Amino acid sequence: MKINTALILCAGFGKRLNPLTLDTPKPLIELNNVSVLETCINLIESLDIKEIFINTFYLKDQIRNFINKKNFKPKISIIEDGKNILDTGGGIKNMLNHTKEDDVLIFNPDTIWKKNYSEEIIEMEKLYFSKQLNNILLLVNKDLSFDKNLNGDFDLKDNLIIKNNDRKFIYTGCQILNKKLLSIYKTEKFSINNLWNDLIGKKELYGFETNNDFYHLTDLKTFKKLQDL
Repeated sequence: MKINTALILCAGFGKRLNPLTLDTPKPLIELNNVSVLETCINLIESLDIKEIFINTFYLKDQIRNFINKKNFKPKISIIEDGKNILDTGGGIKNMLNHTKEDDVLIFNPDTIWKKNYSEEIIEMEKLYFSKQLNNILLLVNKDLSFDKNLNGDFDLKDNLIIKNNDRKFIYTGCQILNKKLLSIYKTEKFSINNLWNDLIGKKELYGFETNNDFYHLTDLKTFKKLQDL
């Protein structure tokens, strides 16, 4: 079993990066002259993914024009959220309506997705299929986070995600998901956190730990520090 399709979430306003994002969508912010979206797509290419869906809303024409000018190997389709932004869960569900694949990789391009993530993502994919899971999140210990102000989201025990007071692990912005999990959500707009909380309650949300240092385009202060690396 292998995943052939990836989704990239590119609809957000990126308000924490104002004034940079007043004229440029956050996925097109550049570090070392390469946009974070291109860095993400390059990683996806290294995973031999055949098709990518990108959702857009804010400054959507810039993202479309960027993709049209590039010659990326995977087939890339732009899926607009529509008249209203759909939040993370709604945006994912809307993109899933355009693919026949049941299992997809999902990326948030706020993370600096260097190709050294590829081996761990492949291992996460193997675990996902061998254990017949429906959702697994790539997590990192917050000690490995470049931005020391980021709070942890979860805890992890034997690949099962739990929530307690420690919250030593941060969600990196990469997950594998089976589309059937979103079929119960009838509203167009909702957060993917709703799904995660439901699965945690059922003890059915899983995680895979990365050992890579975690660089995340959190805000303007972090962006300026990342430029110096």
